[in-house]
Order: sequence, then structure tokens, then C-alpha cells
Amino acid sequence: MFPATPIKNIQTHLPQVLTALKKTKLADQEMILMALGTIRAETEGFVPISEGISKYNTAPGGRPFGKYDFRKDIGNNGTGDGDKYKGRGFIQLTGKSNYLSIGQKLGLGTKLVENPELANDSTVAADILAMFLKVKESIVRQDLAKSDLAAARKRVNGGSHGLDRFSSTYKAGFKLTTSTGDRG
Repeated sequence: MFPATPIKNIQTHLPQVLTALKKTKLADQEMILMALGTIRAETEGFVPISEGISKYNTAPGGRPFGKYDFRKDIGNNGTGDGDKYKGRGFIQLTGKSNYLSIGQKLGLGTKLVENPELANDSTVAADILAMFLKVKESIVRQDLAKSDLAAARKRVNGGSHGLDRFSSTYKAGFKLTTSTGDRG
């Protein structure tokens, strides 16, 4: 399911992910596989990470993450917001409004906005992943029921980034769990 990932990373971080999914009542087969597929698509190494500079977030010769600075659709309002609220964690939480909304839903108030690096703490990253999936649960479950993995992936990422890794992980996990009799 994670062919390029050091087993130590999975052993270190999987318990926090499973605990967070249980807390949000998402510890069934579909949502665990959704979470694992998302982690593989977003971080590959099964560790919370910060988004890297790319053509999607940084103009040629521009300030890192400058394309995010004035993205009102994600709550960013000015110079520096792009870098401050770049993608982080297992799910690559991006944008000031997402940091605020998910932080509040987790009972953290404004702590994620004030200290965005918290999103890379393993336990916090797992909680963010689980809460983000909880918010999208109904529509994601509809997509999964139709075996529309591309639509389910888009609910989290907004596009198709990592769809191949997501789909591969989801399908491999489904095959493993159904062949052992575990159907959720």
C-alpha cells in the first residue's frame, strides 16, 4: 500500500491516525482507506510535511507561495499569508480560513492560525486529517459507494493531484481487508 515508505514512519504515525479516526467515528473500512490513500497521495512518506514550492503556488522569480497570498477563497488576505498558511500535515491543510475552521472544530480555537506549524505535529496532523474527512464525510461516502475514487479524491484535494497513488492505496487496502473477511 505504501511501497516507497519506510515502515518506521508507518509504525510511528499510524496509531495517531487510527486514534483520530476513531474519535471522529470514521474508523470503518471505507474511511480508514480514504485516510490512508489521502496520506499516500499527499505525503507518500507517511509523515506530516510542509508543502513544497511549485509552479502552482509560486510565480517564476516570485516570492515563495506568493500565488496564495491574496486567495480570498482560502481566507488569505495579504503578502505573507501564502507562506504562513501553505499546505501542512497529512492532508496539506492550506489557507487561513481552513486553519481557522478546522482548528475551531478540533477545539483549538485560533491556535492553528497563530502557530500554523502545529499542523505538522503528528497527533495534530492526524486530528486535522480526521476532522477534514468528517466535514466531507457524507459526500465522500456517496462517491465511494459509487466507486468514484476520482470524485472522492477531489473532495479532499480540489483536483486530481496524487489520484494514482490514492487509488492504488485504496484498492490495495480494500483487497487486503476484504480477502481477510474484514468488511468494516
